[in-house]
Amino acid sequence: MTAMNRLTGKTALAVLVVAISVVTVLGQLPIPVPGQNPAQGGGQGGAQGQRGGRGGQRGAPAPAEPVKQMAAPIPTAVEVTGPGPFFETFMDDHDDAKDVQIPAKDVYARFNYEAKEYFISGTSNGQPYKTRIVVRKPKDNSKFNGLILAESMHPSGNPWVFHFTQTYAMTTGVLGLEILTSAPAGLAAANEARYKDLAVPNGAANDILAQVGALIKSNRKDNPLNGLAVRKMILTGSSASAGVAQAYLTNAHMAQRLADLKPIYDAFMPTSANGQIPVLDVPTILVPTMRETFSGTGTTQKDNDKLRVYEFAGMAHIDSRVAGGYYPDPCKYPISRYPMGAEMSVALDKLFAWVDKGIAPPHADRFYVDFNPDNKPVLDRDKGSLLALDEFGNVKGGIRNTYVDVPVKSFHTPNDGAEPRIPKPNHFIEARRVNGADPDGQLCGLGNFETALSKEQLKKLYRNPKDYANKVAQRYDELVKEGWALPVYREMVLAEAAKVTF
Repeated sequence: MTAMNRLTGKTALAVLVVAISVVTVLGQLPIPVPGQNPAQGGGQGGAQGQRGGRGGQRGAPAPAEPVKQMAAPIPTAVEVTGPGPFFETFMDDHDDAKDVQIPAKDVYARFNYEAKEYFISGTSNGQPYKTRIVVRKPKDNSKFNGLILAESMHPSGNPWVFHFTQTYAMTTGVLGLEILTSAPAGLAAANEARYKDLAVPNGAANDILAQVGALIKSNRKDNPLNGLAVRKMILTGSSASAGVAQAYLTNAHMAQRLADLKPIYDAFMPTSANGQIPVLDVPTILVPTMRETFSGTGTTQKDNDKLRVYEFAGMAHIDSRVAGGYYPDPCKYPISRYPMGAEMSVALDKLFAWVDKGIAPPHADRFYVDFNPDNKPVLDRDKGSLLALDEFGNVKGGIRNTYVDVPVKSFHTPNDGAEPRIPKPNHFIEARRVNGADPDGQLCGLGNFETALSKEQLKKLYRNPKDYANKVAQRYDELVKEGWALPVYREMVLAEAAKVTF
């Protein structure tokens, strides 16, 4: 389990503690507050390799007890355009090929998307709340495909799953719905005039998720999606925000309903997390990563008719390929540039097909585990990794991809911060280097590192670089036919393969 930094605002702290109680792996760093320390450990246990929440439980979940179902109240919504600027939580991207940072506005422009902010007001346990949602959708409403990816705002300020899967989501017309279920002090600090009235009482997260979801599926005039045809809406999240989704699907989903007592969310996809999935009436795809399983504490829950557990070989806890905070590289070992989003999008696509078209996805192998330390490179052994590795150092088992099946690198977890720390890190890290905090180490601990295969190894595997590129293309096309790769990422993968020399 990774340690989540404690937010300093009293309201934010109270809500975060609730999320921490169920999260399996706590993730990225919270929004910094000027003059305050944003990096106090608020999670359970240390930063690396510890079990938390409900991860690691074995066997089938106990039968769900009957619950009293009720229609969730519908809150009010108003679009916000001021005062002051909108607080953009979509982290800068990084174009790995061109080595440039890409701000959110340029990402939106590329896909002809827009972000709109709304304040949501309602009550939870008799107490009023006021929060915000961000809707990221095609500017042309006709391009909206009717599918919604909803997630709580991560304490770091990012809608991580939408960010990771942005190419797939915005190419196909998926709408991103970011829901603030806590009130980080950093949000108000960034623009007090705009956000000073936001208030989220302790324990309100489940009610907020239910009520916002009910609003989005209603015919209310103040519904931000009024006039748009919504087909299906899933609730997802990564790391800490996966913990919020896990808490909702465990404690609120079966009880809080639409007016006709149908589910508010049509499916769930907690990512970068372990967790025991209870008996539900809607599908769930759980996506643990190598970070959650390397110490042998990955979920052992079996698939069932409403559950798939998908583990993608090579995948880290966070997509250090696109997250701007990893540029320049602040880590001890070369940070992984594995395209996490391309693989996570496979799970997302299968979940949407499951709930929208009734196409149940296939089962998949989990990561293989090896308790023999002699079978591992020294660094993996010293880090306590129990993942079984092939002759090139990549994990065995899991859902395969060209990066591990046609290798030029191997991917390992977790990374460490550089020693000494780099002098000029990304502003995301720089803002959090206060009062002895170590954002470098924490962020690097969430990423994988990669080790290049030697030229001798490559020459044994491939006749020449062209042969390598051809093998990548052949394998990618096989994976597309098998349903484990998406055509939208083919050009990117093949372009990278064409640049490999040895």
